[in-house]
Amino acid sequence: MVRIEGKIGDVTLNAETGFVESVTLEDGRSFGAELFVDCSGFRGLLIEGALKSGYEDWTHWLPCDRAVAMPCENAGEPTPYTRSTAREAGWQWRIPLQHRTGNGYVYCSQFLDDDKAADLLASRLDGKALGDPRSLRFTTGRRKQHWNKNVVAVGLSSGFLEPLESTSIHLIQANISKLIALFPDKDFDPATIAEFNRISTIETERIRDFIILHYKLMQRDDAELWRYCAAMEVPETLQLKIDHFRRYGRLVAREMDLFAPASWLAVHIGQLNYPERLEPLMAHRGVDARDWLDKLRGAMEREAQTMPGHAQFIQRLIG
Repeated sequence: MVRIEGKIGDVTLNAETGFVESVTLEDGRSFGAELFVDCSGFRGLLIEGALKSGYEDWTHWLPCDRAVAMPCENAGEPTPYTRSTAREAGWQWRIPLQHRTGNGYVYCSQFLDDDKAADLLASRLDGKALGDPRSLRFTTGRRKQHWNKNVVAVGLSSGFLEPLESTSIHLIQANISKLIALFPDKDFDPATIAEFNRISTIETERIRDFIILHYKLMQRDDAELWRYCAAMEVPETLQLKIDHFRRYGRLVAREMDLFAPASWLAVHIGQLNYPERLEPLMAHRGVDARDWLDKLRGAMEREAQTMPGHAQFIQRLIG
């Protein structure tokens, strides 16, 4: 395998099939192939620029379309988790690392301008800033065809789901795995391409629904973004899950759900979507749930007392 670096200047399509025949770099070098994997990021130089595959925009469900990031110095003992905090026009991340803390603000440009977002993030850092703010623009959604003709989109060229649940790396690996499992011959059987696209679409939509859940159930009503999210209609696949949980505390699983029941439960309860009544089978189980949970909580607390702190654990690892 030979790695060749360069910027794509032109793409040549077969006049009869519409397949990509070759790419020409800005320095004039041209490279032909039978199969192309588009990893060109948001631009989708092959899947969209050349093949016009189309894009399904999900901004009406996930309205945040900007992010600004800024690292800062560590302040105090690191927490063993990432913190996501709802803000006036989106949410802020805080990721403690060994030598710095990562910070960012994901927001909706309809309700907050870029300069104000950067200023607000800078004012909320735990320590001294270690760089200037870096901005990113995006449109949440997916490519209408993840695989079109002889081009397979992987990564941001395939679509983008905002980083509230940080699923980008998973989706990259998922598309690689599907390509290996459904690797084509020179005929590029339409059935193979259709199955790849079917699975990719379901995977992406299941993650989309879980992220929308965070916004839809938000209890805040002190800002335009949150009032919009509370009032918006959500996909039927998600509304069904919300209704089942609200009525019975029932977690309905669907094909290709990436997030397990514990994750759905955490968001439902964390966002105060309490069930109106119990799952009917609970009346026949003969178990005192409160007693069982109290024992479990006590066992966890006792075990936690024997464990080192997060900083001490990391220090042990790096020796």
